Amino acid sequence: MDLILWRHAEAEDGHEGLPDLERALTSKGQKQAKRMGKWLDSQLPDNSRILVSPAVRTVQTAEGLGRKYKVNAELAPDAAPEAILQAANWPASKETVVIVGHQPTLGQVAALLLTGEALDFEMKKAAAWWFVQREADDPASLYLKAVMAADLVVK
Repeated sequence: MDLILWRHAEAEDGHEGLPDLERALTSKGQKQAKRMGKWLDSQLPDNSRILVSPAVRTVQTAEGLGRKYKVNAELAPDAAPEAILQAANWPASKETVVIVGHQPTLGQVAALLLTGEALDFEMKKAAAWWFVQREADDPASLYLKAVMAADLVVK
């Protein structure tokens, strides 16, 4: 199974009266989302499943990919790393799954996959981490295929 963890792009700061889920991308964040979305689109199989947190900033990030996606409430900010893996049907899914979500959860998912512990790994805004587990019943077949930052993607 292929699992891509994609952190939302740069969002506006929260301020009093603005619910966290309503924070939108900045203009820089919109450019990051389009750049990373273009790269991901060129790499992903056509039948990939895209799951997105209900936050405005993650939905806007996913729109940079230009593919159909499904908003999943279980991916909201502060979700447990195990909930992310469950939503993705890790490691049993037959299709590539992209999760568009938040820190610190996505960094914790990456750490959990790599170390067995939900440590606080840093994942930069708009970055994508691509994991592959070749055999669903063999954790030793897991590897990190790619880590891509939005500023490394050719415009």
